[in-house]
Amino acid sequence: MTVYLVGAGPGDPGLLTRRGAELLARAEVVVHDRLVAPELLDLAPPSALRIDVGKRPGAGPHRQHDINALLVEHGRRGAEVVRLKGGDPFLFGRGGEEAEALAAAGVPFEVVPGVTSALAAPAYAGVPVTHRGISTSVTVVTGHVGDPSAPGGVDWAALAKAGGTLVILMGMATRAEIARELVAGGRSPATPVLVVRWGTTPEHRSVRCTLGELAGVALEPPCVIVVGEVAGLDLGWFERRPLYGVTVVVTRARRQADAMAAALAQAGARVVCLPVIAVADPADGGRGLALAAQRARAYDWIVFTSANAVERFTACLRDGRDLGRARLGAVGRATAEALARAGLVADLVPARATAEDLVQAMPSAPAVPAGGDTGRVLFPRAAGAREVLARGLRAKGWLVDEVEAYRTALATPADGATPDAIEAARQADVVTFTSPSTVSAFVQLAGAGSQPRVVACIGPVTAEAARTAGFGVDVVAADQSASGLVDALVAHLGPLAGAGRGHA
Repeated sequence: MTVYLVGAGPGDPGLLTRRGAELLARAEVVVHDRLVAPELLDLAPPSALRIDVGKRPGAGPHRQHDINALLVEHGRRGAEVVRLKGGDPFLFGRGGEEAEALAAAGVPFEVVPGVTSALAAPAYAGVPVTHRGISTSVTVVTGHVGDPSAPGGVDWAALAKAGGTLVILMGMATRAEIARELVAGGRSPATPVLVVRWGTTPEHRSVRCTLGELAGVALEPPCVIVVGEVAGLDLGWFERRPLYGVTVVVTRARRQADAMAAALAQAGARVVCLPVIAVADPADGGRGLALAAQRARAYDWIVFTSANAVERFTACLRDGRDLGRARLGAVGRATAEALARAGLVADLVPARATAEDLVQAMPSAPAVPAGGDTGRVLFPRAAGAREVLARGLRAKGWLVDEVEAYRTALATPADGATPDAIEAARQADVVTFTSPSTVSAFVQLAGAGSQPRVVACIGPVTAEAARTAGFGVDVVAADQSASGLVDALVAHLGPLAGAGRGHA
């Protein structure tokens, strides 16, 4: 087997290379740095051994030797080992030392380059490190200050005279000395400077100043410092996204949260995933649902009011032929999309995603001869679901069979409702609710006194539940889907986001 030295990129999980993702997907052991995004660790199989070797303040001088020995040990055992390193493993990542140790031990290895923060952090802040007519060279250097002839020393006077762009990593602790050395070497105190903290991540912050002002920049590491005329350019985009600087809580069950979390992150939000509910098997273990699926062809209609019900029901089918002539009704676009993922097409989707609108859109039951059976509808539903749909369809003459497809339970730490996630949700700017059950569960987990600054609900039914729970509701999505809720939040907060909130 092989040890793979994989660059994890600068912080944004989306900047991992395809090769890196491929190797993580089959890893048996993942040896990772402290600052690697948790989303990247989730790409490894659940069975993979994850070992945190992140270097922290106070670590001993031989810490790297221990990491080298660990890689050799697991490599010799024949495991598929991914050494996941922030940025690029061969750019100030000590990946060369790890490769030397593996080579000396006869352990096969492969290097997978990563996107370095030296280039990515300025790019996310709107500064190209080279630009025609301004800078045709770039030098990446560490923030070491001292004897330039010593091992690891930096000749700042030579760099000052060389011109071009300087990108300084690990330089915040010595920024005042660096600025003095560069000015003494000939750089003007008026030279533009960009400082980026936690570049490409939701915590991304940037400050623009001059070389003479660099010492006064109050950002904590990790930071990337860019010195040169290119730092005067402002081609920013990352910090101008509509929800930049806004922290938003997603309360959906973990398996359903990805689409909303991704849409919020794309809009610039910091996302706190607090799955307040978990989807559990029905009380009978699913026997009733399986039996109903076997009789599916006996129904005229099968109606669904959630993606969970669709997924549970379709898992009981062999394929679409089991449905016979039954037509399918979906409460909204998200539920219809769940049917589509199962290879099925919804015959009826109301304009608004409510049970009331689905009842209104459904035809009345067909007339039948005296003594005959009326039209039949199967309704796979959540335990404790509202009676609106079944009652409304019966009023239209349908014979409705209800079957419990799943239950919602209060999430536990194992589901992601950890104390840290709950506390982060209490401090957030926005909490989103996608069903009445998420409202009641949030109150149970976060406490009745946890009033978010902004409450955003996926539709009027959820909004009413939030008001009943004592929350003021600020946003109700017209398009009752995850993307519709994000769009509504952007429309509400977009003009305010990024205008000072959360900026350095």
